[in-house]
Amino acid sequence: MIGGGATGVMQRYSVFSLVSNALRGNQHWERAWRDPDPKEEYDVVIVGGGGHGLATAYYLAKEHGINKVAVLEKGYLGGGNAGRNTTIVRSNYMIDGNTQFYEHSLKLWHGLSQDLNYNVMFSPRGYVALATSQAQMDASAFRANSMRMNGIDAELLTREQVQKLLPYLDCSPNARFPVYGGLWQGRAGTARHDAVNWGFARAADSRGVDIIQQCEVLGYLWDGGRIVGVETTRGNIRAKKVALAVAGSTTLLGQKAGLELPIESHLLQAFVTEPIKPMIDYVIAYGTAHFYISQSDKGGLVLGGDLDGYNSYAQRGNLPIVDEVLTVAKALIPALSRLRVLRHWAGVMDMSMDGSPIICKAPVDGLYLNCGWCYGGFKATPASGFAFAHTIAKDEPYETNARFTLDRFRRGYQIDEKGAGPTPGAH
Repeated sequence: MIGGGATGVMQRYSVFSLVSNALRGNQHWERAWRDPDPKEEYDVVIVGGGGHGLATAYYLAKEHGINKVAVLEKGYLGGGNAGRNTTIVRSNYMIDGNTQFYEHSLKLWHGLSQDLNYNVMFSPRGYVALATSQAQMDASAFRANSMRMNGIDAELLTREQVQKLLPYLDCSPNARFPVYGGLWQGRAGTARHDAVNWGFARAADSRGVDIIQQCEVLGYLWDGGRIVGVETTRGNIRAKKVALAVAGSTTLLGQKAGLELPIESHLLQAFVTEPIKPMIDYVIAYGTAHFYISQSDKGGLVLGGDLDGYNSYAQRGNLPIVDEVLTVAKALIPALSRLRVLRHWAGVMDMSMDGSPIICKAPVDGLYLNCGWCYGGFKATPASGFAFAHTIAKDEPYETNARFTLDRFRRGYQIDEKGAGPTPGAH
């Protein structure tokens, strides 16, 4: 692979570099990013080498000229939630704050491969949220109107339109979950999770960012009441600003800074079946049973469902959710009944009390928070990095994350997209 690293110059991937290296036996590709030792001090240290942390580093360098940045990852890039999700990208939100934020993210997704000069395999194949009652159809119409008022594409589908679009659904009168219609967003779709990480890593590295793997943060360096760096398994690293983008581990690192955050860590499982011929062209979501499914480029069906109903930091789930998700899959699409599941995994979700994220300065001086993503983490990756980088660089929020403050929970101004109240497991 080609990389620029400390030079700050990245040789671009192109058809010419592809042909040139192919003619030379593919023996001269350079590293996509460096593997540097940590320096003693940086302007910004970002804890967490997932998509959000890498995107933040990239936009800090690109948009704000801050490239003396280190991204610290306790394992390897993509080993956390970035590599443990169902890769869905959409912006069909309706609560003020979420609506603008996720639409900004979707717009960034549409140009991300060109921006990073790396194919993140974004596929705007379309997203259908099914409705299984007249009440859900009414709610879908309300959501669609809210989206359109914010300039976001949305179309309400009838039962007949859904049946024509998705002929493999069980739309019979005796179906366990009868289909009344659905909400369609044509610009939504999927992206390749590891390619997103690698693309941001390569682009950030080319602008001088140090990406340091196998470097776990153990605590903080303090100067009075201000955080001035981190203690790690690879030594102390000083920084003018420390930013957390560690998903389900936010509560652990928050406690080390003396913070009790309005977040719980839960498990979210995902599954991949054996590959089959192209069948499911779109992303399908099923709110009644909280189920979603799409088909990967390799042919495997990628599906998921609800949270495991307990708090945990483990990257594995329990069998009741396995049974629930696969049962719903079979009820919705009977043709899946004989497919084998090849593998499944779990990510550690940082569930906020209102189901919406937190991107802001922390109450502790020198510390910045990016957390509380619930189910929205992957799709938010580019906008999260963009807004978090602005917040870090300017010490004030960007327009899209102005409402994602920590003190909204103290003031009672929740952004409750689902209307489930202050119960993280319900969002």
